[in-house]
Amino acid sequence: MADQTTNTAQAAKADKGYWQANVRIIIVSLVIWALVSFGFGILLRPLLSGIAVGGTDLGFWFAQQGSILVFLGLIFFYAWRMNKLDAEYGVDEE
Repeated sequence: MADQTTNTAQAAKADKGYWQANVRIIIVSLVIWALVSFGFGILLRPLLSGIAVGGTDLGFWFAQQGSILVFLGLIFFYAWRMNKLDAEYGVDEE
């Protein structure tokens, strides 16, 4: 009976660690998303207007093209990192 209680406690600790790591990845991704879309594309656009990229200023580029590329990068990063995390905690798909 004591072994079962110990295994249950270890499983609960592993589950908590998995979800803490998962939430950390989500928070980092959301901060990057907010910084790129709202920060660079809107708030910091006047500061970035002096830097030319592809015939336009950097703030406009982030609002129109850069944010889309960063979002695609975040999708691939999230999928890669979650696959790695799943394998680490033994909940990966086989």
